[in-house]
Amino acid sequence: MQPDSILPGAVKTEEQHRRDICTVGHWMYERGYVASTDGNISVRLGPDRILTSPTCLSKGMMTSDDLVITDLEGRRVDGTRKPSSEMGMHVLIYRLRPDVNAVCHAHPPVATGFAAAGLALDKPILCELVLDLGGVPLARYGTPGTAELTAAVEPFIRDHNAILMANHGVVTYGADLLTAFQRMECTEHSAKVALVTELLGKQVVLSGGDVEKLVEARARYQSGAQVPAAESKASAPLPNDATDRVTLTRRELEALIDEAIEKDRSRH
Repeated sequence: MQPDSILPGAVKTEEQHRRDICTVGHWMYERGYVASTDGNISVRLGPDRILTSPTCLSKGMMTSDDLVITDLEGRRVDGTRKPSSEMGMHVLIYRLRPDVNAVCHAHPPVATGFAAAGLALDKPILCELVLDLGGVPLARYGTPGTAELTAAVEPFIRDHNAILMANHGVVTYGADLLTAFQRMECTEHSAKVALVTELLGKQVVLSGGDVEKLVEARARYQSGAQVPAAESKASAPLPNDATDRVTLTRRELEALIDEAIEKDRSRH
């Protein structure tokens, strides 16, 4: 395994999780998803402990000793630095999604541009977007580090794996840290493609039949990976080989797609 890589899976030692968080922090910084000391990353260590990046430190400069352990209230229980002021959002995601073991929050510029423009990434313009995320909703603005932010994202956490936060950024999560980061990548890539279609003045959404095939493909992936969906309320961390690629039910995904298509029709 290369030094700048991480393995999938949530069942790891604390030291492995520390190294993985630093690696993902470097990735986010190198890709321009965060600037200065922006963003935060966390991993669920156990039923009542969370390992997280500290506040006021560049994610591209972190070392494993900089990381902080908190309880499920976001209070520091180990480490010399302070945890992020946005731990409340991480804690809420872990409480509402027992299947989630890692959270990434960043400000990728194109996706964050959509959030600042008040636009969700909810149109089925890419097969990968439908397969990987289903759609990325837009949560209303909430002041970072306050209850406003958690209240704004709460309605979307159970049924989505990525959320745009108005005038703020993006939060993604999954069964392990690699999945959470890849969902951040997918969100930013989808935003770039959506922006190009807007600049070209033409955006063609997938047909209902095409979406139906993708929904069926998602079901096959879920069956093959043997990963419980979000609504299964799994109470324990997922096994090492579970990547939680699919967490929306077919009904939920179809509702998202129908809503997006209807919005597109109404604009034209």
